[in-house]
Amino acid sequence: MKLRSAALAAAMALTGATAQADVKVGMITTLSGGGAGLGIDVRDGFMLAVKQAGRDDLDVVIEDDQRKPDIAVQLADKMIQSEKVDVLTGIIWSNLAMAVVPAATAQGKFYLSPNAGPSPLAGKGCHENYFNVAWQNDNLHEAAGAYANDAGLKDSFILAPNYPAGKDALTGYKRFFEGDLSGELYTKLGQTDYAAEIAQIRASGADSVYFFLPGGMGISFLKQYAASGVDLPLVGPAFSFDQGILQAVGDAAMGVKNTSQWNKDIDNATNAAFVDTFQAEYGRLPSLYASQGFDTANLLISAMVKADVADADAFRAALKAAEFDSVRGDFAFGDNHHPVQDIYVREVIKEGDVYTNKIIATGLSNHADAYAVDCKM
Repeated sequence: MKLRSAALAAAMALTGATAQADVKVGMITTLSGGGAGLGIDVRDGFMLAVKQAGRDDLDVVIEDDQRKPDIAVQLADKMIQSEKVDVLTGIIWSNLAMAVVPAATAQGKFYLSPNAGPSPLAGKGCHENYFNVAWQNDNLHEAAGAYANDAGLKDSFILAPNYPAGKDALTGYKRFFEGDLSGELYTKLGQTDYAAEIAQIRASGADSVYFFLPGGMGISFLKQYAASGVDLPLVGPAFSFDQGILQAVGDAAMGVKNTSQWNKDIDNATNAAFVDTFQAEYGRLPSLYASQGFDTANLLISAMVKADVADADAFRAALKAAEFDSVRGDFAFGDNHHPVQDIYVREVIKEGDVYTNKIIATGLSNHADAYAVDCKM
């Protein structure tokens, strides 16, 4: 992460080698408040990959957006105008991404998303400098809808926070779920009291509940739902059953099925090494968010090997090629720079004293998002 040494520069001058420009990355992510665990995991996964690569020519500036769009915009402006970053990354929340990404890419900066994947940026609002390394927001929810069909569920009550990712979530579930809906609710972003929603679920006549409530929202809902005595089966995306959340929820999450494009038991050498080295570095198992940060850094590093960031066309082509070893195994971008990938069904289990997930099925194979047809890059 430090600049090239004077000795290295002198050696390159003597041999006639051409030095590629250093790459400066601005990471804006959530490091405080209710969503801090998600941003911390993205940061730690990203920085683990940077450390392992040992690149002298990669500098990372990290700032806390506090989950506030106005602060994220201010930080992005500072990083672009004052820090002179080449690449931006790190945003967790889709409302923050919508506030930052279009302006950043319009100024010629590359944005690599390790998490947020709002539908406008996958479709009509796509941009050649925007790459999503995680998923498009709907994807994990689409796989959950497909799983609900396979599980024989016929009548779901669905809920999510009222912000872009919440709306994409329920849109994705409904796109694949073939049953009826007994209720559809949008809660306040950051809400922690779900007594009213659970009362509506109890009275709804549904045979199942599908919910997307990431971070502390999911912890609160799961605990209150378990205490309520409502015994309808829960289905959700990985964001509500991820590694950090599970330890806080405990037995209330046991056996719940959830969908993810990653898990620690995906059988490839890169993933096995990532799980081991992340645990050794940070003293905890990696989460979905950590895996996405790790892959995002390795994508960036793979482009740096092939092209100079000062040559935007060449660097963009190197990013699109995605020639890196992903923790997910095979990795490829679709035409709108979003992944085409398998999405798995996981079950919450307990290994010793640790709550975690295991893959039990593939929910959707080689799956692309529904908005790519509207992208006209």
